[in-house]
Amino acid sequence: MKIYIIWLICVILWNFGVPNARPIEDVIVAILLSFLSIGLKKYLKF
Repeated sequence: MKIYIIWLICVILWNFGVPNARPIEDVIVAILLSFLSIGLKKYLKF
């Protein structure tokens, strides 16, 4: 659950921080953040 919260906060920050982003950029960032969350799971062993 902690990893999901971190991912959600990052997605929200991206959406408010870059409001003029194209939809494809939103998808790419969401995918990158997903990989980040997978890495955090392995690194933090949640």
